[in-house]
Amino acid sequence: MAHSERFILHADMDAFFASVEQRDRPELRGRPVIVGGTSGRGVVSAASYEARTFGVRSAMPAFRARELCPEGVFLPPDLARYAAVSAQVRAVFEELTPLVEPLALDEAFLDVSGSVRLLGGPLDLARRLKRRVREETDLVVSCGVAPNKLVAKLACTLGKPDGLLVVPPEAVRWLLDPLPVRRLWGVGPVLEERLVAAGFTTFRELAEAPIARLANVVGDRAPVLARLARGEDERPVVNDRAPRSIGEEATFERDVVERAVLASALTAHAEAVARRLRRAGLVARTVTLRVKLARVQQRRRGRADPGGGEPVRPLLARSRTLPAPTDDGAALREVALALWDDAAIREPVRLIGVAASQLEPRAAEQLELFARRAAGRANSGAEADEAAARRERSRRLGPALDAIQARWGAGAIRRAVDAPAKVTPSGRSKRGE
Repeated sequence: MAHSERFILHADMDAFFASVEQRDRPELRGRPVIVGGTSGRGVVSAASYEARTFGVRSAMPAFRARELCPEGVFLPPDLARYAAVSAQVRAVFEELTPLVEPLALDEAFLDVSGSVRLLGGPLDLARRLKRRVREETDLVVSCGVAPNKLVAKLACTLGKPDGLLVVPPEAVRWLLDPLPVRRLWGVGPVLEERLVAAGFTTFRELAEAPIARLANVVGDRAPVLARLARGEDERPVVNDRAPRSIGEEATFERDVVERAVLASALTAHAEAVARRLRRAGLVARTVTLRVKLARVQQRRRGRADPGGGEPVRPLLARSRTLPAPTDDGAALREVALALWDDAAIREPVRLIGVAASQLEPRAAEQLELFARRAAGRANSGAEADEAAARRERSRRLGPALDAIQARWGAGAIRRAVDAPAKVTPSGRSKRGE
């Protein structure tokens, strides 16, 4: 084995949320367990393999899951419990290598290039990881080992459940060539339709296509897609990845048109985003409003979406960049409301959300903030002083709210709103919570 050989392991817990529920509640073992989707407007966070035999899958709308699996056991997600188990799994990963890149609570990439010599090779290492996860958590993890991230993830997915697949460099094309293009990173349902219509149905056809012909379909992305289809992926495993954005969104229990109700939801989302920014030690320069309309938008269905009957609704996004970055919920709310008013949407809304991006460490923001205050006093006198004082009070309020909620719970205190909104939370794990 050459010293330069690279081994990337992709580990993915099998039906993680549902498996934790079945482990902790023996009466659920062997039954179709569906985590999430406990309200009519919710979505499925995870489905046990018993539920998957009925066609239930994660991210599916709750109403569709109930149609497919009326006998399913629907449970609300318990993210705190899942996070605790995830920490146990992460500790097992770090027994093998410090180079761990979490993708979610239930999956991660591990660069085990430096560990395989000590542990008998990639197959023995992956077997050891599966055994240790089972010993520590009584849960099952699937593993794929390959020369890079792309192939390792595909190997892991293809081996599920309870899978273990090692792909040496000479077998990469053997594994990838027959796969449908929909399995390639970056190819969603719409792009799949375009590729299939142009005659590209498999990885091999993408890998061997003349770039000019492929560019007629995907434009500048042609060289990247062709390289990935050949199994060429040089991205490193990066532990403790910095987030690109932090967002909150939720679905209303009924379609909403009233501004007061929408403003209530935007207030809650802005405060949650601000709290997560503060916990991560970050500030944001750009605020984005996301709105999903209630009306159904028809689209032509491709092979990856074969007549499931799930409605597709328009999703709108509007963004604004701030003159100075912030982690203040009131400031985020003000911008989100302004974006809503500017959008002038007059039809019912199903989902609304707020996201913060262009993130940077908080320390850099503090110097800039005080510089602005000093300039304001010099240029506008008492008016600037009062504006600066308001900003300072609002900035101090956030950490105070955090401390109260940390001690007494998330519902202990919140900003007053005219019409509290009833929403269905996403149930996803989130950075900073």
